Amino acid sequence: MIHSQNLIFSYPQSAPLHFPDISIEKGQHTLLLGDSGTGKTSLLHLLSGLSKPNSGKVFIDKEDIYTLKESKLDAFRAQHIGFIFQEAHLLKSLTVLENIQLAQRLAHKKENKEQVLELLTKLQLADKGKSYPQQLSRGQLQRAAIARALINGPKVLIADEPTASLDDTNTAHVLDLLLDTASAYQATLLIATHDKRIKDSFENTYQL
Repeated sequence: MIHSQNLIFSYPQSAPLHFPDISIEKGQHTLLLGDSGTGKTSLLHLLSGLSKPNSGKVFIDKEDIYTLKESKLDAFRAQHIGFIFQEAHLLKSLTVLENIQLAQRLAHKKENKEQVLELLTKLQLADKGKSYPQQLSRGQLQRAAIARALINGPKVLIADEPTASLDDTNTAHVLDLLLDTASAYQATLLIATHDKRIKDSFENTYQL
């Protein structure tokens, strides 16, 4: 599902980062674990096509993503990868429903209101479609962000520090939600975090 080879990346005036080769099979939920500054987010960006490596290759479902032209890479990413960040990053001027429909448009898919409402129902947000992000609780925002990430049926679900700053109870709840939702929608979950509390929930782990 996701395989990388010899990835090297550097920011301007910084030493290059050399990353271990990653191999993730379909349905093999995986953890990238490392302290702040070890390059977890940089590696996520490389694996998902958000950043281009100095050298090396990334394959998603056998597609060599860095051979794609920029417009095709954008479309591939929108169609096959769902992103969940520590903060929801929903557009405040749009309702929850409109935010998710926007994700459909960005993937060059036809807006499907019924599909969005069905997904919101499954994530216990059936009555929040017409609400704006600022009207939601933190937990509701997180579920709305998960709905946005799932709406296009991605093959890969990527979460960057989803449990940072959460207490133990909420960490367990968010982790269960991500794992259960990814499995239900047949998406492969990849989490990058420094949170060692969730390490035991993953058999496939990379330490950076």
